[in-house]
Amino acid sequence: MATFTFDLVSPERVLFSGPVEQVVVPGDDGDMTILANHAPVMTTLRAGIVSVSADKGAARRLYVRGGFADVTAAGLTILAEKATPVEEINLEALATDIKNAEDDLKDAKTEDAREAARTTLNALKTMQAAVRP
Repeated sequence: MATFTFDLVSPERVLFSGPVEQVVVPGDDGDMTILANHAPVMTTLRAGIVSVSADKGAARRLYVRGGFADVTAAGLTILAEKATPVEEINLEALATDIKNAEDDLKDAKTEDAREAARTTLNALKTMQAAVRP
């Protein structure tokens, strides 16, 4: 299978950079599978899992929360607001974060605050679903 260059960058670090065969991206309008020679496209990302397939091995899974994906002739670049390899997600800390987000949602006094709390809670629950066996 043909390969292309994929880079996934978060504000903290570069999480992936190299040749891949396929990347599944959680676009705002739905999941997109990117292969070599994909048509150019740019999309925003929703919270979800980026699945990276390279060298016929097991797919590498990375959680992203927001950002942009840009497909060009040179390859795919994802600029993520937040990104974490699934194997690095701390389940205890995640459970605490979900509880805090639920409390924030209950305590929200304005619609803007409720919407922000809902967005955070949904992103955390997406992360939790990603690490469940």
